[in-house]
Amino acid sequence: MKKIGILGGVGWASTIDYYRAICEGAGRFFAERGAGSPLPVPPITIESVVQAQTRALRGRPGDEASWAAFDAIFRDAMLTLERAGCDFAIIASNTPHARLHAIRDGVMMPVLSIFDATAQATAATGATQALVLGTAVTMQARNYANVLAGHGVSANAPLPEAEIAEMQAMIDEDFYGGASAAARNRLLRFCAKHARPGTAILLACTELPLAFPDHIDDVSFEAGGFLFVNSSAAHVAAALDLALEQEKAG
Repeated sequence: MKKIGILGGVGWASTIDYYRAICEGAGRFFAERGAGSPLPVPPITIESVVQAQTRALRGRPGDEASWAAFDAIFRDAMLTLERAGCDFAIIASNTPHARLHAIRDGVMMPVLSIFDATAQATAATGATQALVLGTAVTMQARNYANVLAGHGVSANAPLPEAEIAEMQAMIDEDFYGGASAAARNRLLRFCAKHARPGTAILLACTELPLAFPDHIDDVSFEAGGFLFVNSSAAHVAAALDLALEQEKAG
């Protein structure tokens, strides 16, 4: 098995869920092949950054230089994982992926993109339209739109700033440490306001899927009359495919 590096802390609740999902997914893989207890899991190193610090260092859209300090925090964390012997890494958060081109500058190990994994999962649903929900950074950027287009899926234009601010507030207030029934209802009301029929709704913040505990490991699912794509589950599935590729080949 390949050693996985998880860059976490943005925020801690989704980092925990990534670790759980990887371990449980690997366990299922080996259990199905007759392995006994304790079931094998990939070696994993977690490097956790401080979200209060990284939030304060966010730059401005279109101003590349303003992101230098933000990028440096994540790049240093990646290099720490690389020195720990990780074969590849994942960032357990959507937001920093908007800066992945800069974060992995000078990093030799592969870094799996959540954009690629989620776009592939969205295309697999058969949907041709997607609504991207996440932090202000994710919703203001066009990274998801550009990657989705390569898979034949059109993403929504950026929502008005007031709506983006509402989603950011929702994440900060209702999802930072998990999710309640009230958080789920608030999210569903937002979806009803902005999602056209037939649209795949991308839960493009790794904390948003916590609102649907019955579907926490489902790459795509239906709930509340909507089709959702779980970016966390898609990312974890891609990580497991890479970590276990030799075992799957055998």
